Amino acid sequence: MSAPRSDRSPWNWLLVIPIVLPLITPFYNFDSPRLWGFPAFYWLQFSFILVGVITTSIVYQMTRKPPAVPAGDRTTSPEASDE
Repeated sequence: MSAPRSDRSPWNWLLVIPIVLPLITPFYNFDSPRLWGFPAFYWLQFSFILVGVITTSIVYQMTRKPPAVPAGDRTTSPEASDE
C-alpha cells in the first residue's frame, strides 16, 4: 500500500488572494482613473487576472517536487564525469 498523498503546504494559502480579491467590490467599483480610455473597473479586472497568474506561478514553483533521480544516476556525481 502506498503512503497517503500529502498536498498540504502553507504556500497553498496564497491561492486565496486571486479568489477573494475580485469579490471585494469596493476596491474597484469606480470609474476613474481611466487607463487608455477604459474605466478603472475594467482595467482592474484585467489586473486581477495577472495577480492570479503570478500567485499560481509562485505556488507552483514553491510546492513542486524535485524530479526523481533514476537508480543508475545516484552513484555518479556531475564532478566525476568531468574528469
